[in-house]
Amino acid sequence: MSEMSFPLPDVGEGLTEAEIVSWNVAPGDQVALNQVICEIETAKSVVELPSPFVGTVTELLAAPGETVPVGTPIMRVTTDAADAAGAGSADPAPAAPAPELVSEARDIAADAAASVEHEEPAGAVLVGYGTTGTAKSRRRRGGEPLLPTAGGVPAAVAASGTSAGAVLAKPPIRKFAKDLGISLSEVEGTGPSGEVLRSDVERHVSQSRVFRNLETPEPSAVREERIPLKGMRKQIAKAMVTSAFEAPHVGVFTDVDATRTMEFVKRLKTSSDFAGVRVSPLLIFAKAMLWAIRRNPEINSTFTETEIIRHNFVNLGIAAATPRGLVVPNIKEAQDLSLLELAKAIEQLTFTARDGRTQPAEMAHGTITITNIGVFGMDFGTPILNPGECAIMAMGTIREKPWVVDGEVRPRMVTTVGGSFDHRIVDGDVISRFVADVASVLEEPALLLD
Repeated sequence: MSEMSFPLPDVGEGLTEAEIVSWNVAPGDQVALNQVICEIETAKSVVELPSPFVGTVTELLAAPGETVPVGTPIMRVTTDAADAAGAGSADPAPAAPAPELVSEARDIAADAAASVEHEEPAGAVLVGYGTTGTAKSRRRRGGEPLLPTAGGVPAAVAASGTSAGAVLAKPPIRKFAKDLGISLSEVEGTGPSGEVLRSDVERHVSQSRVFRNLETPEPSAVREERIPLKGMRKQIAKAMVTSAFEAPHVGVFTDVDATRTMEFVKRLKTSSDFAGVRVSPLLIFAKAMLWAIRRNPEINSTFTETEIIRHNFVNLGIAAATPRGLVVPNIKEAQDLSLLELAKAIEQLTFTARDGRTQPAEMAHGTITITNIGVFGMDFGTPILNPGECAIMAMGTIREKPWVVDGEVRPRMVTTVGGSFDHRIVDGDVISRFVADVASVLEEPALLLD
């Protein structure tokens, strides 16, 4: 028997410290090689850490919510010769973790962090008003899945099912259900081996109308709380201050008759080409922005102290509210996507972000951003620019309102669109033309066919 310590690794993004979000194991649990043992939160994302050991957990050295420097032991595991052999070691269990296993664990975690190829400008990714993809499976360098089981479920997932009858669901889904007051035992899972997916919880919510039954909590007995500023919230705060005080913001907005957009969305939902793909007015709004950028390329630019960089490609950011803060993943080379491809990209990006699985590479190098405040029932707001971008566009909720059509007042589906712009890069005429072009497409989506 020997005891091994697992130090917090650098997951590949210049990490100096990280917060322990949750543990998937407890003292006394058996752990398998590459089983996910915990989640950590860096300044940019939440990352799962796999175990480089086979054995029994003897002690957890860091509590959830605790910030730990890189290299600090966070778990101890007891192994024996049989366990070591099962992990691929022909020799008796070593007194320290096998270097190749620790290296592999670090590589896997680094893959999960999806480090960007180029240096990322500080504070350039976690901003904005606040996005059914499938998570990428972790694989060995040789391309084989990590420890598949006979049932086809990865060992890391299978091992997390603690007992017979336990609900199989990932930690973000468990938190999502908990926040809604839903017991996962009541939700029918449609994932592999009955795993509960986010879509399953949402369907259950729709069927039970849980939102109508949520109770308002009682006032807290504590007069005030002090919440440490760390992780993503600290990064968001830094980015917001940088943007607000460096870029002179100017806002322009207009009301739009979006009736034909709503009719177009309805037709797309019944189209066989879009079967199984989520379609919403956000899709038409995004496509309208791409069309308007072609007509007003100055909008898609970055300001520096010596030059203005005009991007002839569009990495379209979609601001998203997540349980841990606001993130802005972006769709790379969005200008080359068809309407169907754009719909699929938005869907995958949105669900990945809401599940807390957006990686740094997905948030890097954005050129322009959308924030859809309409989903919260808001008509309009004044969003703060994503640092390094010239524009962030917002679309309010679409409501039936009286609207003058051919001299008569008629009920129409109306929304407000507009946004914030960097006045160092563009003037009012360019901004106004850009917003007007976006509005034109929402009023007449047939313009996208030109």
